[in-house]
Amino acid sequence: MKIVDYPRTLSIKWLREMYLKKEITPKEVVCEIINRANEDTDMNIWITPPAMNMIKPHLDRLASLDPANSPLWGIPFAIKDNIDLAGVPTTAGCPEYAYTPNEHATVVERLLAAGAIPLGKTNLDQFATGLVGTRSPYGETHNSLRQELISGGSSSGSAVAVARGHAAFALGTDTAGSGRVPAALNKLVGYKPSLGAWSTKGVVPACASLDCVTVFTHSLEDALTVDAVARGFDDTDPWSRSLPHPSPKLPEKIYLPKGPLDFFGPYADEYSNAWNVAVERLKKLNIPIEYIDCDIFSQAAAILYEGPWVAERWADLGGFIDSHPGTAFPVTEQVLRSGASAEYDAASVFHAMHKLQSFRLEVRKLLNNAVLIMPTSGGTWSRDQVRLDPIGTNSAMGRFTNHCNLLDLCAAAVPSDDAAFNTPFGITFFALSEREDLICGAADSFMSTGLTGKEKTKNSLPISKKDTTLVAVCGLHMRGYPLEKQMFECGARFVREDVTAAKYQLVKLPTVPAKPGLIKKQTDGASIHLEIWEMPTDAFGSFVTSIPAPLGIGKIELQDGSEVPGFVCEAYAAIEAEDITASGGWRNISIKHEIGK
Repeated sequence: MKIVDYPRTLSIKWLREMYLKKEITPKEVVCEIINRANEDTDMNIWITPPAMNMIKPHLDRLASLDPANSPLWGIPFAIKDNIDLAGVPTTAGCPEYAYTPNEHATVVERLLAAGAIPLGKTNLDQFATGLVGTRSPYGETHNSLRQELISGGSSSGSAVAVARGHAAFALGTDTAGSGRVPAALNKLVGYKPSLGAWSTKGVVPACASLDCVTVFTHSLEDALTVDAVARGFDDTDPWSRSLPHPSPKLPEKIYLPKGPLDFFGPYADEYSNAWNVAVERLKKLNIPIEYIDCDIFSQAAAILYEGPWVAERWADLGGFIDSHPGTAFPVTEQVLRSGASAEYDAASVFHAMHKLQSFRLEVRKLLNNAVLIMPTSGGTWSRDQVRLDPIGTNSAMGRFTNHCNLLDLCAAAVPSDDAAFNTPFGITFFALSEREDLICGAADSFMSTGLTGKEKTKNSLPISKKDTTLVAVCGLHMRGYPLEKQMFECGARFVREDVTAAKYQLVKLPTVPAKPGLIKKQTDGASIHLEIWEMPTDAFGSFVTSIPAPLGIGKIELQDGSEVPGFVCEAYAAIEAEDITASGGWRNISIKHEIGK
């Protein structure tokens, strides 16, 4: 009988390696997860927990997918229960509100298309209104490390599911910090993309103009793997925007808030010390640091719950609350009804909009090629303390988070050194919406300062510096294909998908295994889909010499007119090759690859 020693926490990278080695199967992983979820039932992590009868159709569907073409093949994930999974009830944390959608949310649909396995729906602060994880009729979600402490919310169940090894990653949502606070309190990465970068179609709105879908993982690398699948314009979503895939890059400057900062809760002193330790780690990055007055961020944050923006929540949910008296969680109804206040008239909305627009202009000037770093949370609470003061304790949790979406910023929350035993502490990197490359580069460098030797090499992402080069790949070196491992052996990392200029022919070479060849044409060319990777220059030379004829490395012109080194093919090879230009790219060719060959 095969015995697998599953790690306590699951990662995309580990699962993919084990699948490629054929040491485990997705069904075996799901069985392990179901056992773990059953063991943790009293932690109130799930609303619709993992069950084989629900998951089996998705497992069966894997047989029809080519793992080589499916970057998340067999990867189990959890879904916050305000995000639609077709055929499974969406409750938003309120049983009376529940409905069963016929379609997946756009983000879920994209993940499924990439081979990911949905496990179930996770608990949340009702209607995504809260940052504590206790505002649910399905029970208070316990912290993954210390069950007397709060889990953070509103994406409470999603964060704890990942932290407890119930999923490799989980979807959350974030309006005021719900994708970041639970990450910090459970020692996770919480990646909040720019507004509109991930579609919110199929998500129960909290504040539709500010909502975004987020992901919880154990590493930034895993978060960016999910981002590469989930990101993209959705022409059925009025809030969707086309924003570039982030390629990690170091910022020119780091901004830190002038101290001392006001920490709170039973571990206020420990949080203060942990922040000081984090600052010392940041100094080791050798990036200029400037301390600034963060009053503008505090003023922007106040608009969310102390101004007319709270009326947007009432606009979306007020009809249900009025027609179902007494069904909402009491503190949630209190917060939502505050949005119906007479003081929030049309004039107050425009006053706030104009004020916020001036803040955005100021912040845009400040954060040009820079990142702002703050504690993700200024403290934590016991669940008993939150019950005694549900409004005040919750409000404190958003001190360093509420400004983010109002100011159209992206954010990455990452773990730092613990504040106390089994009491995590984290910091958040903020940048302008189109500069996710900066938060990725700075956050990864920060996390690497806590590693040494092999750990640093293994876990850190290459940053865009002078000692790396971009490489365009269009065939077996792409993600999920047999030669992807050569890219990793050279220290390369996936950056983004891209498209060539409309000047290329793609042919299928008569080799074993079959390979594509990219040939530049003077006329009658087309655009071909490919991948852009980043490789250390000291490995690039040996990589080039290993490429067999008729393939080689030359300059490839991309659709934006820029040129990058990449795989090209000598023109003579086209004589005996099959022209597959019309396919638009190698991933569109129906070829079964032997994984790991």
